[in-house]
Amino acid sequence: MNSTQIYGHRGARGLYPENTITSFMEAVKLGVDGIEMDVVISGDNQVVVSHEPWMNALFCSAPSGEPIEKKSQKSYNLYKMDYSEIAQFDCGKRGNARFPLQKKIPEYKPLLSEVISKIEAYIKTNSLPPVKYYIELKSETEYDGIFNPAPATFTDLVYAQLAAIISKTIIKSFDVRILQEFRKINPLVRLSYLVENRDTLETNLQKLGFAPEVYSPEFILVNKDLIEYVRQKNIKLVTWTVNEVIDMEKLIAMGVDGIITDYPDRLIKLLKN
Repeated sequence: MNSTQIYGHRGARGLYPENTITSFMEAVKLGVDGIEMDVVISGDNQVVVSHEPWMNALFCSAPSGEPIEKKSQKSYNLYKMDYSEIAQFDCGKRGNARFPLQKKIPEYKPLLSEVISKIEAYIKTNSLPPVKYYIELKSETEYDGIFNPAPATFTDLVYAQLAAIISKTIIKSFDVRILQEFRKINPLVRLSYLVENRDTLETNLQKLGFAPEVYSPEFILVNKDLIEYVRQKNIKLVTWTVNEVIDMEKLIAMGVDGIITDYPDRLIKLLKN
């Protein structure tokens, strides 16, 4: 039996507006093993589910209904806005031109706490198996104090939201500082190191300073040698973002531990067959 885990990227971004309650709920209904999401921090220190720390011009609209313009999108800085203001923006009804199958429905950026409470309640009510929460902290050194807080503050704010799901959570980031801070807070929290560079596994682990539970490279970087190497180190390999069936088939054959996809329906169908 194949053991490749299925993670819905930003819920099921290919089908529903990304990083929204609807998208996560529909991914759970499809039968994913876990839901993948991104979090940022608002001006009033709330943990908001959003890929960018600003309103993305591709699909967000102002409270007036006017689409956000690309030239001004970064001026809608979530780190400088209270959550009550953030929640007034719509990020679903325009759809996303990059994902023609995505439904156009009104959606807002939810709090992480709301996502957890609603997903957990739905799973309990419907007697479904538990799902994993694969949470990326969007942090960059050059954004410190501008679009994101310092790593220690960021990790503290997120960790405070995880009590109910800590055993089902994997924290991930491209920013090694985030993972290093989480290791200090609680060594039992599972961590995933996101990479899109072509450095060796050994080089990347040296940057991090320890072996994480999960290594998460972009899928074009995955090969059999890498998979054998992570297995030697007892590290899981979860790759992103895989949307074409032909790529899914190759990665499953290579033996990856998990695949993150915008189309979990495609991967679920493939694995069932």
